[in-house]
Amino acid sequence: MSGRERLALSNVVASARAAVAYAPGVDSVLAVPVPEADPVVRDIRARLDSSAALGVPAHVTVLYPFLPPQAIDDTVLRRLAELFAQTDSFSYEFVETRWFGEDVLWLAPADDTGFRGLTHVVQDSYPDYPPYKAAFAEVTPHLTIGHGHELAMLEIAARQVSDRLPIRGQARAVHLLVEQADGLYQQRAIFSLRRAASSDHPEL
Repeated sequence: MSGRERLALSNVVASARAAVAYAPGVDSVLAVPVPEADPVVRDIRARLDSSAALGVPAHVTVLYPFLPPQAIDDTVLRRLAELFAQTDSFSYEFVETRWFGEDVLWLAPADDTGFRGLTHVVQDSYPDYPPYKAAFAEVTPHLTIGHGHELAMLEIAARQVSDRLPIRGQARAVHLLVEQADGLYQQRAIFSLRRAASSDHPEL
């Protein structure tokens, strides 16, 4: 590991220690934030996605649930930093709304390979923490817009979002969010992805 890489890992751990002013809850999540989606989905998520009120930004989940907050020590932070530093950043483009049944409305990326790759990287190192506790045979990378509301409300949201697609951006980091005792989530650490040679796109 180069001196620059060691410094980056040290910065991750130091930043995480500085954020430990929280009362640990029971869950944590690794996610790729999608800030480019905020102008389109922020207000809708505030109404229709309960996680927004808990401090969770628009995102694509990499792994949930991850370790309990109290189990995330310096060793875990360094391991995550190493894993993601060896994984290339990538472009994404959300092109359409889709549904899980009639209850969950979500944004679908044109190519979900990069998101799936991040999940596999973590899964290989933490096999005891399968996505969604292995509740689903296949996990589909997605950005939740709304859930648990009347179908008519979700359908209106789907039309509003569809009119403003596509949404393009760049996955440059994975965020670790931890649940506090009050149920709100707080950012614990940010893990940068490796800058890919092809990551510079004029349109982004």
